Amino acid sequence: MTTAERHPQNGRLPSLAEELIAMMAEDGAGARLANSPDLAEQACWRRLTARHGDRLAAIMADHGWPTEQAVGPEAARAAWLVAQHADRQLDVQRRAVELMAEAVAGGAASARDFAFLQDRLAVNEGREQRYGTQIGAVADGHPVPWPCEDPERLDERRAGVGIEPFDEYTARFAPR
Repeated sequence: MTTAERHPQNGRLPSLAEELIAMMAEDGAGARLANSPDLAEQACWRRLTARHGDRLAAIMADHGWPTEQAVGPEAARAAWLVAQHADRQLDVQRRAVELMAEAVAGGAASARDFAFLQDRLAVNEGREQRYGTQIGAVADGHPVPWPCEDPERLDERRAGVGIEPFDEYTARFAPR
């Protein structure tokens, strides 16, 4: 049975949905390599995310942003994850942000996921993030985000896109 048959909600592009879901599975299986002390394993992660980023770029060129309507919710989430992990392909992340912004404005994509992607791109470009989703380090047992714009209004912006308050979010990263 194909992924598309197991997931009939895959929308009008089931083969594309199946491919995106497979990419997400491969990403999940390889994620442990991202911060491995073994440089060869880190290189495997980089090659994987680059290959996925290249493929997402081609998908976006052919189809625009893979929305839930087009590929189903699981595959739409997979496209977002691939864009998130395209950290060394800022052109891919920029295009994903551009297309996803249009999809969010039309109600066809998750504003929450979009906020995470916007922040990821901002950090990768050396800019302040807007929603405080990207954690830079843990200092004295407390997660420290990459710099944020207008930190006094951070939780207000987060609430506007369906993200829990910053303190609740970062509690998950604190050492236990």
